[in-house]
Amino acid sequence: MHRRVFQTAILFFLQVALVLGPWVQPAAALTPEQQLLSEAWRIVNRSYVDDSFNSKNWWSIREKAVKQPLNDRQQTYTAIQGMLANLDDPFTRLLKPEQYRSLQVNTSGELTGVGLQIAIDSQTNTLTVVAPLAGSPADKAGIQPLDRILKIDGTPTSELSLDEAATRMRGRIGTPVTLTLGREGRDAAEEIELVRDRIALNPVYAELQSGPENLPLGYIRLSQFSANATEEVAHAIDRLEKQGAAAYILDLRNNPGGLLQAGIEIARLWLDSGTIVYTVNRQGILGSFEASGQALTGDPLIVLVNKGTASASEILAGALQDNGRAQLVGEKTFGKGLIQSLFDLSDGSGLAVTVAKYETPNHTDINKLGIAPDRLVPLEPIARDRIGTEADLQYQAALQLLKEKTVMAKMAVETASTQTMSASADGRE
Repeated sequence: MHRRVFQTAILFFLQVALVLGPWVQPAAALTPEQQLLSEAWRIVNRSYVDDSFNSKNWWSIREKAVKQPLNDRQQTYTAIQGMLANLDDPFTRLLKPEQYRSLQVNTSGELTGVGLQIAIDSQTNTLTVVAPLAGSPADKAGIQPLDRILKIDGTPTSELSLDEAATRMRGRIGTPVTLTLGREGRDAAEEIELVRDRIALNPVYAELQSGPENLPLGYIRLSQFSANATEEVAHAIDRLEKQGAAAYILDLRNNPGGLLQAGIEIARLWLDSGTIVYTVNRQGILGSFEASGQALTGDPLIVLVNKGTASASEILAGALQDNGRAQLVGEKTFGKGLIQSLFDLSDGSGLAVTVAKYETPNHTDINKLGIAPDRLVPLEPIARDRIGTEADLQYQAALQLLKEKTVMAKMAVETASTQTMSASADGRE
């Protein structure tokens, strides 16, 4: 009797093993390449913003990927890239070791290349310019936001990932790279040869200008939300306040974003109170970042935006607009409302994973939609040295809006003064 029970138990165990064997693979049985792929899969599995993985069977995707021949690291990278491509999210991507190091430098120091911020257009699936960096070879060559990069040194960008394209445009100082560009309104593509250079990541330009009716005007242009952006903007505001600035223009045009925390901290420089941004994670949990009551100035503020204003720039612009702290002038912004986090992989590579989306203080989801300005002012391309001059129609519109606000403020003060005098007179009679 005991023997039959024992035999039955063995048979049951074998049946369970046969059923679960294909699904449960001990970690010790995985090759180093399979382990790296599984590591990447697990990061996305626990962190991705959508727990339906954009309606894809994420477990099945792993099973197919791990069964591919993974004989070397390049094959593993290709398998990981293919696995991530199933999400149909260009911002969730593999960063090979060199690309990962370059991205980290890009937000904290300097780099060598042509100076372009790029993205994959979700509608057309083409490589698109978000904005050129100020003073870079791309900026000097006249490359504009929303230009399409069709080829890099003759290689179609449709064959490249976002980071592969970025890597091809980086390189040693003094070396050339040829971009084939398409632009709306042009029938034929244009080839532009750029010479790579060192790109200094000083994100702030500021000066005291003469505004309407000789109003002392602080003009601040912020080109990127790098690690030192908050400190530099704070120094600029402090300096302009000491110089007597009575109003401000904050220029976020062609600012492609950068560090989320920098966008939040810079909003706090302008806001005494209010919500700056809401974040929503995969569980639908709503988080928020609030102003800290330490605004550096309460002077009137106008913010300039355009099609190249993206990501952290949109967080800042949306916070100032929704809290009534500033009015926006220019064009509708780019429309990137997703937040990525970086994760280390064990071989020195990394993953950029979309972990949340954000909403403006009025709970506006701007992803793929952008933020509409309070005053819409289209702008024809102008040379960088003409920005902030009479040739800059958006800047001129901002000055006009400040003039209107100044006139209204004076009228309010005069009205209040008249009412006070009238009340005093009534008291004497």
